[in-house]
Amino acid sequence: MLASELKTKTPDQLRDQLVALKKEAFNLRFQQATGQLENTARMRNIRKDVARIHTVLTQKAAEAAK
Repeated sequence: MLASELKTKTPDQLRDQLVALKKEAFNLRFQQATGQLENTARMRNIRKDVARIHTVLTQKAAEAAK
């Protein structure tokens, strides 16, 4: 997921996507704990996507405050 893609979305869409990513991260943590996780790089990608969404949401909030 690219930051440029995220900037075109509304804050509500970003929050929905954030919730979905956090649910996926939760499930991946359980898979890792039980030894069922095959693609360990997916956890890192999800963490980075969550950070990107938080960054874009913060930028949009700062623009709205001006």
